[in-house]
Amino acid sequence: MITLDRLVNVLAGSGARLAGGARERDVMLRSLVVHDPTDPRTATGDVFLAVGVDSTAEAVDLAGSARAAVVLVRAPAPLEPAISATAEHAGIAVVLADPEVSWSHLTGLAYGLVLEGRETESGRGPTDLFALADTLAAALRDSSVVIEDQLSRVLAYSSSDDVVDTVRSQTILGRRLPDRVRELFAERGVFRHLAASDEPLFVEPSAAHGFGGRMVIAVRAGRELLGSLWVETAVPFDAARRRVLEDGARTAALHLLRSRASADLERQVESDLVTHLIEGIGDAPAMISQLGLPRHGLRVVALQAHVEDEQHAGVLLAFEHVTTGFGWSRPGRSALFAHTVYTLLPAGDDTVEAARDWLAAVRGGLPAHVGLVAGIGGPAEAALLPASRREADECLALHAARPELPPVAYDESWDRIVLRRLRAVTAAGRMPERGPVAELQRHDRRHGTHHVATLRAWLAAHGDIGAAATALDVHPNTVRYRLRKMDEATPLATDHPDQRLALIIALAAMDEDPIP
Repeated sequence: MITLDRLVNVLAGSGARLAGGARERDVMLRSLVVHDPTDPRTATGDVFLAVGVDSTAEAVDLAGSARAAVVLVRAPAPLEPAISATAEHAGIAVVLADPEVSWSHLTGLAYGLVLEGRETESGRGPTDLFALADTLAAALRDSSVVIEDQLSRVLAYSSSDDVVDTVRSQTILGRRLPDRVRELFAERGVFRHLAASDEPLFVEPSAAHGFGGRMVIAVRAGRELLGSLWVETAVPFDAARRRVLEDGARTAALHLLRSRASADLERQVESDLVTHLIEGIGDAPAMISQLGLPRHGLRVVALQAHVEDEQHAGVLLAFEHVTTGFGWSRPGRSALFAHTVYTLLPAGDDTVEAARDWLAAVRGGLPAHVGLVAGIGGPAEAALLPASRREADECLALHAARPELPPVAYDESWDRIVLRRLRAVTAAGRMPERGPVAELQRHDRRHGTHHVATLRAWLAAHGDIGAAATALDVHPNTVRYRLRKMDEATPLATDHPDQRLALIIALAAMDEDPIP
């Protein structure tokens, strides 16, 4: 079963909108019925698909007869007030789909979500994996079973608790394998075995870690490792139980592939819309509306994640995490582009703290061994999101250079961004090679003078000799002497404002990026 919120959010990617009615978005949907004008019998279901019904009023009446919680009808928006009032009185949510969208497409999505969709705490993942875990536990003589993904996060576990060690309890409560046990398994070569072999492996117990013995087997589709299946046992399995474990791994792979197909469809719809927005392609207000985001006050947040020895695993894990949940349960909408996750995040009161709080929540939801760097673009309306994306990319580059610092936000670091762009121009050979700053730099290298440092201090002090001398820790007469010598080496023309500005820019372009 799924929620109305999830149904509406997924259908929004195909041009459907929740237009009216009196239903909470967390109402559960367990069944579905399609209108059939040739069948006089009244069928009932939580979701009523008004196929072939041209009138929205008729569709609402038919949904009422079917005792439905929501009706899906192809009709232009907005919903007429009288029909909305009727639907509200009957407790029916009305979802209007664009008339150009085919019923075959809408029906396929609705069937897949309502009849085959499964919800877990995170909003994704098949609950039938829990049934599989229980079935395997019984077939393996009431052993405790845990099914994990490829990064040791819990997907499902059996309800049998005859033998439960400390690690199993911690794994289930924490939703992932504890880091200290993961390190132990890495040392023992368990993960190398799972990556390379389909054979079951017995993992010896460790009393120091509160860990009993385990049989583990890879859950794989072709060559791709999808996860692993763990069974608590004090001794290695015999041939018969090994066959049961191998069959269970193949069945788990089918469940995970089906779940991935459903989740990937939803993510793809969202990712395509976000990608078009940050690249400036298409009707921005319409796409923003499809995503359920405000048209103004959005930020683009760019983040990258990495896991040692696991290429692409970090960014894929981050993308899965930020796209977990549906509809209004998530503040932003995301896309995976190259090696970066881009998220459109409502700016709220236009401070960067909300974005940093969101990034902190993302960081907290990832395993400790995943590294994360991020950049926060400035607030923008829908049409200016490409500019916010460029800002986020540049802030990401700054944070990658100093990952120990908080994520970089454009609002607070625009000056560093400007200087970074100047340095890029310099690196491309587009700065003058025979200007005053270049000449002074060559003079310093040849004669051991301090002309560049003196010029920088004097300009920073706005021509105040005393302040420049203090900054350089020299006598003011030394500064005066150096200025005269600099003017002899190359004409500075410091009495011209434009040339003073050009000197400041040239000096900034040759500097390394400072720590803020």
